Amino acid sequence: MPEAISISATPEQLAAVKYDAQGLVPVVCQDVHTRSVLMVAYMNAETLALTLAEGRMVYWSRSRQEVWRKGDTSGDRQFVREAYYDCDGDTLLFLVEQEGKGACHTGEYSCFYRAFGA
Repeated sequence: MPEAISISATPEQLAAVKYDAQGLVPVVCQDVHTRSVLMVAYMNAETLALTLAEGRMVYWSRSRQEVWRKGDTSGDRQFVREAYYDCDGDTLLFLVEQEGKGACHTGEYSCFYRAFGA
């Protein structure tokens, strides 16, 4: 089982994150080993703080309007290894160690398993 590692962010770094009108910021989640994009989801200030503190990915579920700890029901947890924010502060990137079958609710390892033109 992967180990949860917390990441310390400065108040200035956290203040640089720009949330949309709904208080959300998009998050790209990428496999730390393969660099494959696993999924895109959203966080609010609370779930960003929880993710950094707990070392596990915690998202905001737009459909359920609630905190969503990835893998609590499926077992397919994501453990934070690195965290970044982009030049505009309006998108986050997390490199994770994926546990279980994968990130996608369909059972695929990545949500990006379908290619145009294939």
